Amino acid sequence: MTIEKANGVGPSSIAIAYERFGDPSAPALLLIMGAGTQMHGWPDDFCAGLVAHGLHVVRFDNRDVGESTHFHDAPKPDLAAVIAGDHSTASYTLSDMAADTVGLLDVLGIRAAHLVGASLGGFVAQTIAIEHPERALSLTSMMSTTGNADVGQLRSDAREIFSWPRPTNRVEAGERAVRLARTLGSPGFEHDFDLI
Repeated sequence: MTIEKANGVGPSSIAIAYERFGDPSAPALLLIMGAGTQMHGWPDDFCAGLVAHGLHVVRFDNRDVGESTHFHDAPKPDLAAVIAGDHSTASYTLSDMAADTVGLLDVLGIRAAHLVGASLGGFVAQTIAIEHPERALSLTSMMSTTGNADVGQLRSDAREIFSWPRPTNRVEAGERAVRLARTLGSPGFEHDFDLI
């Protein structure tokens, strides 16, 4: 697939990198990835399988990820504090990210889509369903929660992920991806660490 870029997306007028699979006239399914993970976190074979079921699949890089707009001058958020409910260090909100995503749908001429979000992407998908319900045909939120502190909290070893240093090269990124899969992946399934 060829990565394309939409410019002037949403109220923030940012650039969003994306890929499309399948017939654009088929029902749209939008894959929203989690924090710090590029669109390629949704494997090509997974996207092809969805297309085989008659869907038009779109995957994209959220802001501050991959080939989409990065906010280099924004202060670094305290992710542990954000997870604990203190959002004072966040430079943007889930509503901003939802508006980016709806803006991408606008650019692509998609009136409404099935929303599938993983982790942070699940939060974004939920926010779209709440704030832009006419744009959501359905909602699948994976490895995510409602934000209620009494529901769906991370295990301590998984929470530690947010303190891991950011990779600075391809080898570190690969090692981080494998460590992430080992920490978050289902123990009931084998992992293809070469693919990861």
